[in-house]
Amino acid sequence: MDVDSQPTMEETILVGDDLMLGPPSPIIPPEIASHVLEGVDLCDGLLRNLFLCLQVNDIEPFCQDEIVLYRQCVERRDKDLRKKLEDSEHKLGISMPLEQANERATQLESEAITLERRLILASGVEGMEGFRQRWSLHGRLTDTRKRLESLKQGIEKRGKDDEPAPIPPTKKWLFF
Repeated sequence: MDVDSQPTMEETILVGDDLMLGPPSPIIPPEIASHVLEGVDLCDGLLRNLFLCLQVNDIEPFCQDEIVLYRQCVERRDKDLRKKLEDSEHKLGISMPLEQANERATQLESEAITLERRLILASGVEGMEGFRQRWSLHGRLTDTRKRLESLKQGIEKRGKDDEPAPIPPTKKWLFF
């Protein structure tokens, strides 16, 4: 790998919109928030430092280190949160009473359909505001679909575990 081919801090000036690279942070449902957020670095100290730097310096080029550190922390945090969200939905699919798990799946399907419709409507909004709406809705839709998939996998796994194992037929020995 050629070190000279990598952009250096002097060559790249990050701005606030660079924090919108990749998907937006996931929205954590309140009923599982305590479990999902447990042990996750929320990056609040780095965000505070970034805002303080912007308040003191007034423009982004003087806060490059803070932007980079915050962006790296947010990427790690969001990856951890998405994994924990999917794991939580999977566990709920296994442990919830079947009727409640199916209701939750129906609720997530309904939420996904609503987000799809809102995404279609947002495609008509132009400019930066339209981009932000589509970016946010697409991220939420993707997260909701993955949560739904994890929940359904948990429900299916439960279905396999709940079924009694078939009893093998006994062998009959015939002697002539």
